[in-house]
Amino acid sequence: MSEAKAGAMEMKGEVRLLNLICILAAIVFIALAVLNALYSGDFLTTDNLFITMVCLLMALMFAANPLLYLKSEGKLPIPFMKRPALAGGAQSTIARAGSPATPPLLDARGRAVPPDVKSMVANMKTKQP
Repeated sequence: MSEAKAGAMEMKGEVRLLNLICILAAIVFIALAVLNALYSGDFLTTDNLFITMVCLLMALMFAANPLLYLKSEGKLPIPFMKRPALAGGAQSTIARAGSPATPPLLDARGRAVPPDVKSMVANMKTKQP
């Protein structure tokens, strides 16, 4: 079991390092776009606009991975989106209404499984006689 925890800790360190490198690369590309805008003679030429757009697009590509990771961890607040806690509250009121509560589906390490895995397990259970 301790080997599994060590592997998980190592994986978290790798993800942190990858996200840090991606954020640094995105900042570098944004800085290049700003420098191009500041130090070019005539900014509205085709070449300068092309270089600026390429730098901004590369910054977006490098920033996408850390942003998606933060969203999956629930640490990135997204405006105008319902929070999962509200959905859990609605489920708990339904469970209190009289239906028996089902235990959460857990993996071998005791973590909750993602919704797509839950749906696959539910599909497998309904197909078996």
